[in-house]
Amino acid sequence: MLAARTTTEELLAYLVAFDTTSRNSNLDLIAFVRDYLGAFGIESTLVPSAAGDKASLFATIGPAGVGGVCLSGHSDVVPVDGQPWSTDPFTLTPKDDRLYGRGACDMKGFLACCLAQVPQMLAAKLATPIHLLVSYDEEIGCTGVVPAVRRLGDDLPLPRACIVGEPTSMRVVDAHKSGIAYVTTVTGREAHSSMPQLGANAIFAAAELIGELDRMRAELVAAGDPSGRFDPPNTTLQVTVVNGGTAGNIVPRECAIRWNVRGLPGLDETVLLDRLERFGRANVLPRLRETAPEAAITTDFVYKVPPLSPQTGSEAETLALRLAGQNRTYTVAYGTEGGHFQAQGIPTIICGPGSIDQAHKPDEYIEVSQLRACERFLKGLIAECAG
Repeated sequence: MLAARTTTEELLAYLVAFDTTSRNSNLDLIAFVRDYLGAFGIESTLVPSAAGDKASLFATIGPAGVGGVCLSGHSDVVPVDGQPWSTDPFTLTPKDDRLYGRGACDMKGFLACCLAQVPQMLAAKLATPIHLLVSYDEEIGCTGVVPAVRRLGDDLPLPRACIVGEPTSMRVVDAHKSGIAYVTTVTGREAHSSMPQLGANAIFAAAELIGELDRMRAELVAAGDPSGRFDPPNTTLQVTVVNGGTAGNIVPRECAIRWNVRGLPGLDETVLLDRLERFGRANVLPRLRETAPEAAITTDFVYKVPPLSPQTGSEAETLALRLAGQNRTYTVAYGTEGGHFQAQGIPTIICGPGSIDQAHKPDEYIEVSQLRACERFLKGLIAECAG
């Protein structure tokens, strides 16, 4: 078993070595964390996925039955496929003040910092508990944390505050955009490409829908960000994947459009979906059905990441600003699991080591100085919870 004084870097090397790409199981990493905590006499609760191939882990250090502070991070990482890495992505590699490896920044660095501080948490004889939550499937829609979050306040303790350790360069983030994804599928009719009047071209129809999405995108840019806090300064809408057709001499029967919205807090995304569906019914579907009465346009929901809305003066914000030695909060454009905690009634902020600029790239890295800054933050938290 690991030594009681295992360093952050040593723990990070273990965590990076687990290939927890979202398509894979994370159970080996979860077993490692459970065993590590168990060596200190800390029990863990596992919240398995529906398929049983993944799990979240929840553990409490300190007194039971008392609202505490939750430190939360995801265990999954994005793929390395096709990326030109100069090092083994699943071997933590030090170079100067940087540690290279998939997930080193996003976000196993934060998890390693938290685990390394467990002996100090125990030695402090905490009056206010510190909870650890390690989740899965954040990178594919922040879905894995949901079953665990729904148990907070039920059979698991309800924290008074939550700190999600996504890479913010240790800046305190109190707000981020939502993320929602859809797939709109156009179904027409196949025909020989020399006789297009016998078919209904799904790709042409999809292009009209994409044009409407682009008009909506431009209007969102023009509407801007009334708060003046976000970059980019507006709700964004993007078409990200288009798939259609089967061969060069066949009028395409089907075309699927994947599109997503990253909305400012307060946005009602259903307004955008309703507008696209009205446009399709009024302007696209009638022409398809002139030759193909069976033609259809359907939109399927893929995932939704709720926004994190500012909660000025909340316990989470006040605590994090004090621990970080800062006097202002920031926003980020990317989504996190934080909105799920907030929706459960838990004041939540985002604050963790590393820069999002390094995430998801080949040669992902975290600076050692960022790990030290996170350790100082956590040591301050331990002192507060011991007080």
